[in-house]
Amino acid sequence: MKHKSEFLNFIQERGYLYQCAGAEGLDRLLLQDNHIIAYIGFDCTAPSLHAGHLIQIMMLRHLQKFGCKPIVLLGGGTTKIGDPSFKDKARSILPIENIKQNTSSIKRILEKMVSFDDGKTGAVIVNNADWLDNIKYIDFLRDIGKHFSVNRMLSFDSVKIRLDREQNLSFLEFNYMLLQAYDFVELNRKYGCRLQIGGSDQWGNIVSGIELGKKLNLPELFGLTSPLLLNAQGIKMGKTGSGAVWLDSNMLKPYDYWQYFRNVDDQDLGRFLRLLTDLPIDEIKKLESLKYQEINEAKKVLATEVTKICHGEKEAEIARSAAVLAFENEDSSLLPDYVTTKEQVANGIPLVDLLHNTGLEPSKGAAKRLIQGNGCKVNGNTINDVNYIINSESFKDQPFVKLSAGKKRHIKVVVG
Repeated sequence: MKHKSEFLNFIQERGYLYQCAGAEGLDRLLLQDNHIIAYIGFDCTAPSLHAGHLIQIMMLRHLQKFGCKPIVLLGGGTTKIGDPSFKDKARSILPIENIKQNTSSIKRILEKMVSFDDGKTGAVIVNNADWLDNIKYIDFLRDIGKHFSVNRMLSFDSVKIRLDREQNLSFLEFNYMLLQAYDFVELNRKYGCRLQIGGSDQWGNIVSGIELGKKLNLPELFGLTSPLLLNAQGIKMGKTGSGAVWLDSNMLKPYDYWQYFRNVDDQDLGRFLRLLTDLPIDEIKKLESLKYQEINEAKKVLATEVTKICHGEKEAEIARSAAVLAFENEDSSLLPDYVTTKEQVANGIPLVDLLHNTGLEPSKGAAKRLIQGNGCKVNGNTINDVNYIINSESFKDQPFVKLSAGKKRHIKVVVG
């Protein structure tokens, strides 16, 4: 579908546009005023965002490029409940202090990736705890709750699927939709926000906010969702066998972050270049047309560009150079470290334990299967004995042990 506004055409071409509530009206609004205010929300369930949030972060960046002003809404209030959308069970209720710490940590991460300045397009960070914490419950039900139909709320897939599976949906979680809808109203009243953007799993919540705005006689509100970040197998991106692909360098080193994107499936290359980098579309088309071994060069570009946005150009180049030297020039000294102690080495460390402890394998069972399948190497030598021990003898010829799980996952074990 061809749009009149540059922004909608751009996000459609890049693959960001999944659903749009009020598309024609939004198109007209963007033509009349390219300085509209839009918001994207992030709940604070962990100290860091992860790779699954990258599409929304890129949308914030693109909004700024097209002259719009983005609001980043941190869910200091809604995190106290937890979004039930498409979840099999309720989230664990976090202590208030943890939510506050997570909020501060996520804010620091976003400030590296999005421009927060005093200009027309400078992003603003707000926390919905500022208004949700002060709500008087009875007044809220009388003023806001009366506009919600339980029948309508139950019709949204995000709720319906959970109930169809006969999985419990608590009354606490059921309130989440009301609170997110109220966020949209509050942001319109305070900042003139007209557009909410979120992942496709947020469609029901976004539509509820638009409908609430209409019932409260606000200016027309709009909603836009982007696809969830899935890999070629249809699995949500952002997690590996050893854990989440965090955006915080304290939780995942830039080198490992770079490696994650270097190793994406060939089928995902073009889509991820469009969604997760700032590269122009003509350059992306050239990269995705590469064949055979040349695809690996395009993957390096993807990994470097994604790492640059998250960790900065310097860290991206360090990660790229280290990977090239380690894997192409076989310079193992540049591999990431796993530090063990002299005492542990003297006593001997089971290889199975080491594969799990380093994060190369998600469990000891997986480590045993790797060894039995001839997929594990120690200092370049294939090991198929599940009882193999790493000890002082393993460090006899060099000050580290190179541990390999398959062809692409390597780590350097050093004695601290």
